[in-house]
Formats: sequence, structure tokens, C-alpha cells
Amino acid sequence: MAQVSALVEALKAALKAARINYAQVARALSLSESSVKRKFSREEFTIAEIDRICALCALDFGDLVQLMEQRHDRLQRLTVAQEREIADDLALLVVTVCVLNRWRFEDILSFYVFDQHQLVRMLARLDRLRLIELQADNRIKLLVAPNFGWLPGGPIQQRFLKTIQKDFFAANFEREEHSLIVLNGMLSDASNAEFRRRLERLAREFDQLNREDGGLPFPDRHGYTAVLALRDWRYAGFAPLRSDGDS
Repeated sequence: MAQVSALVEALKAALKAARINYAQVARALSLSESSVKRKFSREEFTIAEIDRICALCALDFGDLVQLMEQRHDRLQRLTVAQEREIADDLALLVVTVCVLNRWRFEDILSFYVFDQHQLVRMLARLDRLRLIELQADNRIKLLVAPNFGWLPGGPIQQRFLKTIQKDFFAANFEREEHSLIVLNGMLSDASNAEFRRRLERLAREFDQLNREDGGLPFPDRHGYTAVLALRDWRYAGFAPLRSDGDS
């Protein structure tokens, strides 16, 4: 699965470099544009379709694999110590989240209270961690791999989980652009595994939309957080009614 994701990400990079859009891909594959977008989000292509897309980019399959391997060398995870350095510094954590969401230098300055000197210093720290490359005129080049993520159970994930538990669900989710869906059911092991695969696919779709919208003007983008979770759980309020007394 990881190799499939890496190959599709390389395909997207090749299309971007060749300035080829989804509409052009759709015509080449004799599909609708929405079908092409769905294929990219679900990472479901036949070899013949990949070959046709490669031909659009003036590449062969070997070129695509080489591009995938080059992109694989980009940063996918930080170390625990590096994550702790960021998690222990609230300002640095804020800036890290901003750059991962493709904010420009001036966007961060306008939205937060940092002055230019403070922001440059924090970006320089992220440059040393190889998250970004701080370029001339304070341009920010993101260096992380498309599948970059925080360490499971690591310092940053733990910090965000505390905030989610205290703050994220302290809302009524009644606004039109908000959504809360709570499901309860009894699943077999096979169905549980399939549902988790679908959650992972949905997470990739969210990330793809985030990357695609990264080129839009800053005022046209808004910060959203999605929490996807599944676990075996029993409502504690029902415990007194259970015949076995198990809580």
C-alpha cells in the first residue's frame, strides 16, 4: 500500500511538472474529470492507465519509478527528540503547522503576533530540521514527503490529543460547514479491517484536497480539523444494567 501511494504521488508530481491538469488526463483516459479525481484519491489505476498518463508527461514507466524513488528520500518522520523540540515550544509548533499547510511568510506574519525577526529564527530552526528550506526573500519550500506524518504516540500527537479531548468536541457542530457523525455497531474482524482501510483512504483524500488548495489565495482557505477514530468502546452509563457487572 505504501508503494502504491508513493507511485501515485510521483504521478501527480509528474503531471504538475508537465503542467497537465485533470481535465487533460480525463480526455486521455476517456473518463470524466470527477472519475479521474476519484481514481487519484482512491489510488486505483490500471497499468494501462498509468502508461497513458506517463505518455502525457513524455515519460515511460521506468522514469516514473525513478521519480518515485527520488521523492521517497524526502523526510517522512521526525525523531522523538525533534518532535519534542517542536512540541515543547508553542510558537514553533504553530509555525510548523502553518508551513505544513503551505502558509507563506507574510500569511504567518499577518495572522500571528510574531515579528519578522522572530519568525525568521523559527523558520531557520525548521530549516535545520529539514522540514523546510528557507529561501531568499523568506520564501518557504516544503521538504517533507507527501506521506509525512507525526510519530504515532509521539510528543506532537500526544499534545494534539490533549487539545482534542478538551477543546475540539466542546462544540455543537451546528454550523453548515461543520459535521459530526457518531456510529455504533457490531462488526466482524474482516469488516473492522475494511472500515479502517476506508478511513485511511478518506484521510488521504483530505490530505490531497489540502495540497491542491495550497495554491489558492490565503483568504480563500480556512482551517479545519477532521478526527477519524475507531475503537471497541462501551458507554459507561450502561454498565450498571449489564448482567455480568463488567464495566
